[in-house]
Amino acid sequence: MNQRTQVAVLGSTGTIGQQTLDVIRQHPQDYQVFALSAHQNVEAIFAQCCQHHPRFAVMQCPQAAQQLRQRCREAGLTVDVLADTDGLVTIAAHPEVDTVMAAIVGAAGLLPALAAARAGKKILLANKETLVMAGQLFMDAVVQGQATLLPIDSEHNAIFQVMPPQGYQQLQEVGVNQIILTASGGPFRQYSATQLADVTPASALKHPNWVMGAKITIDSATLMNKGLEVIEAYWLFNAQPHQIEVVVHPQSVIHSMVSYVDGSILAQLGHPDMRTPIAYGLGYPKRIASGVKPLNLIDVAKLEFEAPDMVRFPCLRLAYEVLAVGGTAPAILNAANEVAVAAFLAKQIHFLQISTVIEATLNHLPAMPVASIEHLIEVDQQARVLAIKHIQGLPLFQQTMRASTLTASVLPSVATNTAL
Repeated sequence: MNQRTQVAVLGSTGTIGQQTLDVIRQHPQDYQVFALSAHQNVEAIFAQCCQHHPRFAVMQCPQAAQQLRQRCREAGLTVDVLADTDGLVTIAAHPEVDTVMAAIVGAAGLLPALAAARAGKKILLANKETLVMAGQLFMDAVVQGQATLLPIDSEHNAIFQVMPPQGYQQLQEVGVNQIILTASGGPFRQYSATQLADVTPASALKHPNWVMGAKITIDSATLMNKGLEVIEAYWLFNAQPHQIEVVVHPQSVIHSMVSYVDGSILAQLGHPDMRTPIAYGLGYPKRIASGVKPLNLIDVAKLEFEAPDMVRFPCLRLAYEVLAVGGTAPAILNAANEVAVAAFLAKQIHFLQISTVIEATLNHLPAMPVASIEHLIEVDQQARVLAIKHIQGLPLFQQTMRASTLTASVLPSVATNTAL
């Protein structure tokens, strides 16, 4: 009998983590959960430990780690419970781990993803911020560690499926003209600027097509999610910024496309269900069942496309601008966005002020060449502090919340903030 692939699921209580475990459950003879991680949701990860019996579980919050340790002991589970970023790095680079699902949301996913790359793992990358913050450092680590990198974002996974084999230096070498990232447009695609000013967190969290976590759902509503994906595509596919186009496709059936010099456009289609790219990553280079039903094109009936509006949704414009600047600019963008989204969800700023906070932070913190991962972490922290200071000066924040509350809720960054 073949030995089962040992999988570490980073961010197992989040949406991607749960869907990864769902796919693994469908293939018990092929995959085994070696490790799980969460931020502080003890109940959820305890239930996962009872079902999957991992060797390790990591809680980012030390108090939550102690609670989980006690729960596992009382239940007779032989799970080694670790804590903090050191615990995440330990399971990501563990010698017995074959595959790492990197599904931690935000900058907190950077260090364990780097550890997995350096250890030569098969990395299923669902964390956007790893490439946005540290694209060159991470890609260098993948090469040096001889790791296998598979993008799990539905868009990049689609591109990966219809691109020629890797190994080229420029897209022209393999006959590619352009990478076309599709975007649903989010719940406010047809809103006017006046309507956008009245958007609430509750309405922003109602994505028309996808089931996702809170942060990525807000990013989808602002189109920052697509902006981060533009930066990811730059690193994943050796594409220049002008070779990456964003097209709004409300049905979310075509997940992305690649345009070739002969006039062909190849696309990957499917239901908007993340289990499809997850199964592709787990099984690669083979294909395995995901549990997603086949797409019926007659039921879909029509496919629509339109250009994104970077005036109403300036976050996409800002992403293109920082990609052109390079250096630490994308890390600054990412940190300011995380702070602004957290403030919006806490009803401390308006929806349209998310981009205002990001742009103000970029204007006040000059971009520099990236010196090291330690340098990036320092810049990340500086950007968060500047974003908070800007938010503290906004009228809505002053009316609704004391500054100390926001600082406590969003200042933690790479080393201290992780997924659900």
